[in-house]
Amino acid sequence: MIQIEFIEPSGTTRAVFGRPGWSLMETALRSGVEGIAAECGGICGCATCHVLIDPAWMDRVGEPNDMEDPLLDLVEREPNSRLSCQVKLRAELEGLVVRVADHQI
Repeated sequence: MIQIEFIEPSGTTRAVFGRPGWSLMETALRSGVEGIAAECGGICGCATCHVLIDPAWMDRVGEPNDMEDPLLDLVEREPNSRLSCQVKLRAELEGLVVRVADHQI
């Protein structure tokens, strides 16, 4: 299991665990993290799972893919914005810190 630290829109910090290969979105939903709507179910068809990756982790997480990039233009995009459905857990992300965006569309 890989530990991820989610900061919910309320400011509450929640440490959760997910399996390698799960997405951040799936991990958040299974763990009851607040603020992620995930209306499309994780198929990269909306932007309701918008998160902000802690800047110190961006090199390990990586940049948005070609499907994700235009969807991020629909939200209040930051340089560290990602759709949590597109970030897959792997060992290098142990301890990742993620802030759930205040507003999902």
